[in-house]
Amino acid sequence: IFWFFLIRPQQKQKKEHQNMLDNLVIGDKVVTIGGIKGKIIKIKDDNIRIRVSSNVDIDFVKNAISRVTEKNSDNKTGEDETEE
Repeated sequence: IFWFFLIRPQQKQKKEHQNMLDNLVIGDKVVTIGGIKGKIIKIKDDNIRIRVSSNVDIDFVKNAISRVTEKNSDNKTGEDETEE
């Protein structure tokens, strides 16, 4: 009973979060675990660059993304706006 009410829902939630992280694309609007809202402009391995304002970009680890507020309507998946 303990497993059914506590452990299984946590495993399911963790799996859904990992699936969300795996499906992030450039242009998605996200919220970080710290409450910072922004738009993904670059994804490289385990790092994500989020534009929070004009000319203000912040780099995060993928696991710092809490949720997606708006999916990108385009089907772009490559780097587009910023290249270093």
